[in-house]
Amino acid sequence: MGEGISDYTKFCIDLRRHMWMAGVEMELRRLIWQIAVTGKYISAKIHESNRKLAGFKNMYGEEQLALDKSSDAILKNQLQFSGFVREYASEEQDRIIQIGQGQEKYFVTADPLDGSSLVDTNLAIGTIIGIHNGTMYGKGRETMVAALYITYGPLITMVYSAGKGTHEFVLNREGEYVLSQENIRLREKGDIYSLGGLRRDWTPGHLRFVTDLEAAGYKLRYSGGFVPDINQVLIKNGGVFTYPALRKSPQGKLRLLFELLPMAFLIEQAGGEATDGIRRILDIPVEEIGQRSPIYIGSRYEVEMARRYLEEVEK
Repeated sequence: MGEGISDYTKFCIDLRRHMWMAGVEMELRRLIWQIAVTGKYISAKIHESNRKLAGFKNMYGEEQLALDKSSDAILKNQLQFSGFVREYASEEQDRIIQIGQGQEKYFVTADPLDGSSLVDTNLAIGTIIGIHNGTMYGKGRETMVAALYITYGPLITMVYSAGKGTHEFVLNREGEYVLSQENIRLREKGDIYSLGGLRRDWTPGHLRFVTDLEAAGYKLRYSGGFVPDINQVLIKNGGVFTYPALRKSPQGKLRLLFELLPMAFLIEQAGGEATDGIRRILDIPVEEIGQRSPIYIGSRYEVEMARRYLEEVEK
């Protein structure tokens, strides 16, 4: 699918039609579509936001915006009545929540509003979703059946994969998600990089990796939001994002279940790679919902380059 589709024709293909044409299983199609629609409700809430903190901390001790809690509630409530989801796990919750009757096969993970601290500066933020079959524990390569993220920026876009390539949709004026790019493919080697963590806390292997990227003329593109930074690597068809192991935080900052597994699924479906520096992200077993991991994600060349430096310098 996708060969010879003209720019005019692809904007006539909405999300539901695309998933049907791609052969995505019916229940999964309905679930992905419902999550995409929920993104429109979250977008509306963002636009009416007063940027205020909720006065609470999440399970990781981070301040919660009222917007974080609202987005989480919107997602949970919409999924609760879908008929397809047994359990829901969110970065804003301290436990896995059963929202189905116990027979449903899908388990949904969410970072309801990634980058919410950027709201007051009016930068792009997003929602990250992972969909698992049977369980959300174990290796993502064995449990994940789909992933998506929604970017709330000048345009509202959704990138999804159900294991049949990675595709971008744009929310049009009529409120429909229409196909923008089908079967996105990353180049073997990119020319942009996004870096998390302070340089003073980097390990020697990571420092050498970044120094060589800089010497090769890579362009720094970092917003402080995981969704917009991954979106840039994907839509620009190459590059690398990394939040590494730090001297005082050897597991990095980002959460395996809520952030890294969905993005790794999407990037691998686009021909890229995602590792913790050594291991594939999708091969790291999920053992607890708050589990963290370092991340190197993007084009194969840069991710493999990081692996070589980390193995050589830090072994």
